Amino acid sequence: MTVQTERPPSGPVDVTKRDESGLAGPRPRAAFRAGGLTPYLLLLPACAATVLLLGWPLVKDVLLSFQNLNMAQLIQHVTEWNGVDNYKEVLTGEDFWRVTLRSILFTAVNVALIMVAGALVGLLLARLGKRMRVLLLVGLVLAWAMPVVAATTVYQWLFAQRFGVVNWVLDKLGWHSMADYSWTSSQMSTFFVVTVLIVWMSIPFVAINLYAATTTIPSELYEAAALDGAGNWKSFTTVTLPFLRPFLYATTFLEIIWVFKAFVQVFTINGGGPDRLTEILPVYAYIEGVGNQHYGMGAAIAVLTILILLGLTAYYLRIVLKQEEDEL
Repeated sequence: MTVQTERPPSGPVDVTKRDESGLAGPRPRAAFRAGGLTPYLLLLPACAATVLLLGWPLVKDVLLSFQNLNMAQLIQHVTEWNGVDNYKEVLTGEDFWRVTLRSILFTAVNVALIMVAGALVGLLLARLGKRMRVLLLVGLVLAWAMPVVAATTVYQWLFAQRFGVVNWVLDKLGWHSMADYSWTSSQMSTFFVVTVLIVWMSIPFVAINLYAATTTIPSELYEAAALDGAGNWKSFTTVTLPFLRPFLYATTFLEIIWVFKAFVQVFTINGGGPDRLTEILPVYAYIEGVGNQHYGMGAAIAVLTILILLGLTAYYLRIVLKQEEDEL
């Protein structure tokens, strides 16, 4: 019988590694330090490319917005700084605020239509059989992969005044007044064509994302809801929607950014016309900067556009975070 005379330590026991000779030694801190740097080294090329391709042009644009740069300065290679005069001229004019309001309304309408239509198509994908689902997915991917300029050209042909397919179909259906209708002759009809184009190109991204999200929902939850007597709508609101809500938030955030800066579609359809009534902020900055050769003014409008977009996204993220806190 042995009697313990010393109390064993109550804290955690230090475990030390021994080398081949059996002697204890310190941990290899250099190896841990190198392993900790690995993620940052992997991110370094992407960060460098972002700074080079986006950061430096943004800095140049900000510097240009404080300059009076027209064709005369370009020809003479003269840098003429004018402080905040470009911003004062833009912010005190009515055109900028009119275009800003138009851009916000344009973005809101397009994003709402995209999210509703995309969510419906995504839920349809989850209900279809395998063959029909693959067929629909192929069509969505083809629409999504089409270059923007190519898609815009196709829509110009579809809505052409004399030989457009849309006018021909409407004429055959009995609307004979639409046979030679010019879809780019008014503000609302031009925005209609642009909206159809943007929604058509954006639905695949939303639909495929939401369909992928539905595959993560456990089937046991639907079985439990059915045992509780829940119908289709109740199952959707209590099971499907809570799982899809984070995906809806993230997708809406991305769509706000993409639609707000939809330069190619608006400019290619009608150049911001008629009478500059369909200009949104990116088109407005391009026409003022490059078209009217007021490069400093265009740069100032571009900087203000970025700030407005940051404000809109920050406001949206604040709403999302507040809703998530209320749910908790």
